[in-house]
Parts: sequence; C-alpha cells; structure tokens
Amino acid sequence: MDAHELRQLLEAYRGGAFQTEEVVRRLQTAVPFEETGDYAIVDTHRRLRCGFPEVVFGLGKTTEQLVAILGTLRKHGEGALATRVGPETAAALERAYPEGHYNRIGRTFRIPPAQDPGPRVGRVVIVTAGTSDLPVAEEARATADAWHCDVSLISDVGVAGIHRLFGKLDQLHGADCLVVVAGMEAALPSVVGGLVDCPIIAVPTSIGYGAHFHGLTSLLGMLNSCASNVVVTNIDAGFNGGHVAGLIARRAGLARLQAERARPND
Repeated sequence: MDAHELRQLLEAYRGGAFQTEEVVRRLQTAVPFEETGDYAIVDTHRRLRCGFPEVVFGLGKTTEQLVAILGTLRKHGEGALATRVGPETAAALERAYPEGHYNRIGRTFRIPPAQDPGPRVGRVVIVTAGTSDLPVAEEARATADAWHCDVSLISDVGVAGIHRLFGKLDQLHGADCLVVVAGMEAALPSVVGGLVDCPIIAVPTSIGYGAHFHGLTSLLGMLNSCASNVVVTNIDAGFNGGHVAGLIARRAGLARLQAERARPND
C-alpha cells in the first residue's frame, strides 16, 4: 500500500464503500516489516513511506536467501525487484517464481505486483554512449519500468559519432527525465543536457582504459558538467539512476493526470 492507495481507501471509507472492519483489516496487512529467516528484516512499509517497495541487492546473498526475501515481498502483494542477480541464481528464481522476468543484460529479476497497477505514469528515456554501457543502462531501465513508468532506450549514440544522437532527438523531447549512461570521458550527459528541458540523471560506468580508473574519470567528468540540468550517481549505479528518474517522472505524470481531472468538461 502506498500513500495514493491509502488515500483512496480512506476516501472510500468516508463515502461509505467500506465498513470500519474492512479498513482495519487492510491496514493490518500493511505491517512495517517482516523477519525472514535469521538474515533479513524485510521492509514491507517502504512503499507507504517512500512510494516504492524495497529493492533487493542480490550481490553477496545466497540463492536461498534471495528466494526467501523475494517471497516475503511477493506475499505482501508488492511484487519484487532484485538487482545484480547472476544467471545461476536467476535460474533458481525463475523456478520458484515462474511469473518473474530475468533481464540477462541488466542482471535484474522482477516479479510483478499482485494487482494491476493501472496505466503507466511518467516518461523516462535511457540513453547510452556505447553498447558496452548497456548492462548499467538495462538496470536503470528495469528499475524505472518496475516503478511503472513509460520507459524507452536509445543505445550507442556517444560523442565519437554525435550525428547518431541528432537522429534521435525527437525521442528525447517530451520525456519527464533522462538517464544518460556513459564511460570513457563521459561527455554525453553534457551534450544531451544542452538539448533538452528536463532533468538528466548521469550514470558513469567503469568502461574505459587504464587512466579511466574504473569509472573515476567518468564520474569526475560528469560532476564537472557545464550543463546545469545534470546530476550524477555513483559509478555503475544503474538502479539509482532508474529509481530517481522514476520518482521524477511519476511525480510529473501524476501532476498531469490531476490537472486533466480538474479541468472542466467542455
């Protein structure tokens, strides 16, 4: 349950659609956490507080732990998203949750929520400088998609062939937020930032040669961007880029929906 659903529940109660007992029952299921084994305390209240459920960082967890943690989230109707999931673990998750989807490139595993979340809200575009940046970009795409945004991907339009980007400009306009993923010298976010009127989440990748310092050069380059609409995540942090972009896009999309609903009928 998130704040929007809680508001709908209380409005329905005020309108007489629900009895007090039904409201109490629904709120009782919104417990703040649940202990899973002796290794995890799953935050089942995060969606109500933050708008989105807890996401599981798969790296360092055993297959059994991931299966159990995702099961706890699934039991509460939230669906589940795990990042940094290897192929062997993904195979076990697919056997346990056949309704789930494994993104092989982005290394994410997604179980859809129990209830239909309705139409997608907010538009996010993911842009990569090169094909080698796709694992990070796909992690961002899977995250924004899990937050039920309208997400699209534009790949391999880096500054070494900038004319490729100019051929895609029509796909950038109208986005609520962009995620620009780049390695090497990471000049792409600055270029894109000078062409659009929305926030850009820049994600540096660890793609590059020796003096690239495993992504540090890209990180510093992005932090020094002269485009004023660019903010930067950590190195290879596709999840963070997709998450923040999803927050921005959904807020913008919901504002448009509310404005449309408030507009008087012709």
